[in-house]
Amino acid sequence: MKLQGQHISLRALEPADIDVLYKWENDTEIWNVSNTQTPFSHFILEQYISNAHQDIYSVKQLRLIISLLENKSAIGSIDLFDFDPNHLRAGIGILIADKTERGKGYASEALGMLIEYCFLTLNLHQLYCNITSDNEPSILLFQKHGFLITGVKKQWIREAAGFKDELLLQRIR
Repeated sequence: MKLQGQHISLRALEPADIDVLYKWENDTEIWNVSNTQTPFSHFILEQYISNAHQDIYSVKQLRLIISLLENKSAIGSIDLFDFDPNHLRAGIGILIADKTERGKGYASEALGMLIEYCFLTLNLHQLYCNITSDNEPSILLFQKHGFLITGVKKQWIREAAGFKDELLLQRIR
């Protein structure tokens, strides 16, 4: 199976990704969606990249870079986390970090490819994601790909302005 679409590809992390990963992981504007509260050092990210080759069955996660086909530039990442080979499920997170590339269909293309990979290659039974109730673009993206809202975690995410609800979306194969 090729992880290449019409406009993007999904690829493994490379050592050359350290600077872009450092920029994304330390962008405080996206910390609320990644549940991050502290910056990452270059050293920690280098270690993470050097271990990224490990099998998903061992580390229970997988991060892929979303790269444009036309110029190979990295515009974001898509992650599998909480991989559970016993119950055949995993969580999905996606980020189009380059704001100028948002709204162009790249997240949808990446999500479609990852869903196919999860169901056909990893033989998963279900996928899920957690999205704050005010993140309409992400909710619509996942619903477009067959995810259903199956739960609401009330006042789950604390931000400066107060608490937000978080939605649980699932797609069962």
